[in-house]
Amino acid sequence: MAGMDSAATPATPAAPSSGPGTVWAHVGQPFTPRDYDVVVLGAGRMGAAVALYLRQLAPHLSLLLLEEGGLPNEDGATLLAPGVWTAWGLPEDRMAQARWTRSQLETAFGDIRFQTRPLIELFMEGGTGRTPAADALAPYPDAQALVDTVALPFARVDAGAATYRPGALALAAAQQAVRAGADLMLNARARAALPADGSLHRAEPDGTGARVVIERLSVTNTHQIIVHDTHRLRAGVVVLALGADGPHAAEHDLGQHTTHARAYRQAPRLNVSSGDDTPVLRAAGLTLRPQNGGFTLVPAVHHRDPHGYVPTGGRLTGVPTGLRRETLEELVALMDALPPLGTEALGLGRSISDVPGAWLALPGGRADGLPLHQTLATGIHLLLGGPHADTLGLAVAHDLAAALAGLRGRPWDSPPPAPR
Repeated sequence: MAGMDSAATPATPAAPSSGPGTVWAHVGQPFTPRDYDVVVLGAGRMGAAVALYLRQLAPHLSLLLLEEGGLPNEDGATLLAPGVWTAWGLPEDRMAQARWTRSQLETAFGDIRFQTRPLIELFMEGGTGRTPAADALAPYPDAQALVDTVALPFARVDAGAATYRPGALALAAAQQAVRAGADLMLNARARAALPADGSLHRAEPDGTGARVVIERLSVTNTHQIIVHDTHRLRAGVVVLALGADGPHAAEHDLGQHTTHARAYRQAPRLNVSSGDDTPVLRAAGLTLRPQNGGFTLVPAVHHRDPHGYVPTGGRLTGVPTGLRRETLEELVALMDALPPLGTEALGLGRSISDVPGAWLALPGGRADGLPLHQTLATGIHLLLGGPHADTLGLAVAHDLAAALAGLRGRPWDSPPPAPR
């Protein structure tokens, strides 16, 4: 199928919308390029949130939200995010943002399965704030059955922790943004492009700050993804909310080197019974997140993966598995302390494609990097979630939206009520 290029078609300005925006879900829906005040690349949790907050804070700005896949995208990190809100591991100066994010998760997005659920972290040794693990686990027989309290005799409990579904959050935020007037295009691969003179450090003479190239994707009857047509438009502001692909896009498309990195994180399944009252468990950095009647395992991220790394499965007693070697080694080391890991309840898979996994952005190249937004050039911003997106992502997306709207105050300057 021959591709079509609309580069020669003059773009027309998009008028701010007072009603719902337009959704282009497939190439059968014709699209006429127009200029936008803001274009957001990526409709995962961070991109959808910044689009929604911009429509709320600056409804006079026209906005287009672009996503390469569906909504939510099954290939991104949003669907595989743990969805565990906890203030553990955050610096004190980010606590107000974390509390505000929790309030948003609980009230602002409808049914995203938000639920207050204790987080119990287990240790081999005692310390400040730690109590006997047997006491902490006693109210939860299903969780107690997972743990050898002789190997992990101590625990600390975050009673204010909560769980939710990041994929449902992304979907709800994008839908609300569209209802508030944002346009949305799915199955569209997009990139920011340099102005005609190659400059990144000034806006265009007419006030638009960047160019966007959009490739609308289609699938052939042999299941090949092809570029159906290509469009070019201009935007006053472009937000790169592409997750782990964002830093690469900044360097490859804009020539802007960043210090950010990425790591490949898998989320294997542990088929042991869990319920609505089962707490989240954590041991040696491994999180066991109750989900869909069992547990999703969320391994710790220790470091960035090197450029060019291709995830491959490791071997257990010589048998190929779908778990990457580093993850497999960590689970093997915990099998005595968490005995079900050494049984058939652990979904090992036979190849890397059998175990859900996705690339995770590491802001600042750090395994504990906090979500951030960064100005790459005039009118171009990078937005990253990363390991703490569950707890801080919405606040950082709101902060960028408020900055683009020219607002000074932030809602977390007046803390919301403490969690119930």
